[in-house]
Amino acid sequence: MKVDDSIDLSQVQVPQVTDEEKEFLEKTAVLCQERNLPLEKVKNARDLASAHNSPILPGRVFRIGRVSDATENDLEVLFNQNQVKTLVDLRSPTELKDDPTLERPEVFSNFTDMVFYERGRMVKELRGEETRMNQKKRRDRVMEAVNGVPPLVLRFVDNYFGPEREIDDDDEEECIDCIEAAKLIEQSARRRDRKERHFVSIMNELKYVRGTLSKLRKRDVVKTIIKSPTTLVSKQARDDIKKPFLDEINSGGLPMLNELLLTFGAPGIKYVLDLISDKNRHPVAFYCTAGKDRTGVIAAVILSLLGAEDDAIVEDYSLSANVYAEMNDHKAMVGALSQRSLDAKTFLGAPPQVMRDTLTNIRESYGSVEEYLDSIGFDAQCRDRLKYALTEE
Repeated sequence: MKVDDSIDLSQVQVPQVTDEEKEFLEKTAVLCQERNLPLEKVKNARDLASAHNSPILPGRVFRIGRVSDATENDLEVLFNQNQVKTLVDLRSPTELKDDPTLERPEVFSNFTDMVFYERGRMVKELRGEETRMNQKKRRDRVMEAVNGVPPLVLRFVDNYFGPEREIDDDDEEECIDCIEAAKLIEQSARRRDRKERHFVSIMNELKYVRGTLSKLRKRDVVKTIIKSPTTLVSKQARDDIKKPFLDEINSGGLPMLNELLLTFGAPGIKYVLDLISDKNRHPVAFYCTAGKDRTGVIAAVILSLLGAEDDAIVEDYSLSANVYAEMNDHKAMVGALSQRSLDAKTFLGAPPQVMRDTLTNIRESYGSVEEYLDSIGFDAQCRDRLKYALTEE
């Protein structure tokens, strides 16, 4: 039996903001007017060079929101005035499938699509009539993919997501006619004159489940399940078991989301940094749905590596605070995670403390941003190449 635990976020009543929060939003709105690109439908778009005292040269790399519903004016600003050559789409396959404008010819007809696969660090160039959404998909189940978790927990998780649900784990897809990502970067000079759109899913539902499971005390979850022998047939039992997961997600909030992004999205983050390090691909614009979480983490890593002060990084992240109201689309909330009983206020905003906590977590867990990058394979030579690409004429 499958139970639909999803909720309609358009009906979510977000609590009234406090006077302090209102003042913060008003301040960020002013800064957005100063720093964001003058776009109509594409939200949260700005040059990383615009961050306070940013060492990055203008016109090299942009952080933006979903670009697929761009207006004619937006296309003029992005592709003619700013001459964006490379788009990097960080969304999960589920999000892509839900985007009706994913293949809009007005936006993407001049772009060659490339798909990054974590398994083997491979990249596939889509040719002819092949699109991101008509590629062969392999049905997978959470209980087949999460290792080291008690079977009873997996039975619950599988039921929670629904055994008929297609989990968007591209790592399980067969990559035919692919090339190693490293070789693709090495051969980029051959492609310097063409526009490319790279699909790099750095977070999806399965990764979020893995990460949340890793933080739970498994014996507590198992104890709850054992107390509920009717797990697979009783909605009340399922709700009881689901509580530890939801409590962990809601209490962890955006800092935990960012922590999981850095951990489980590491292969994709390295690939994105490699692309941005390649002058042949400039200017680069990278984005997720709202351009806040996945986009914000990558922007923070780049700015920190190049020497931007924490206050400037935090401010740049906080400019995303108004984006959900502007988009009028609550479905964008934590786009890689199917929304089930989440605390809307926790995930809709971009409070400064979230990015402060994220930077602190990097330093406490890895020692520094440089050491984090070492851990994902983006070594000193790679970092020097990135710095050169973004700061030298």
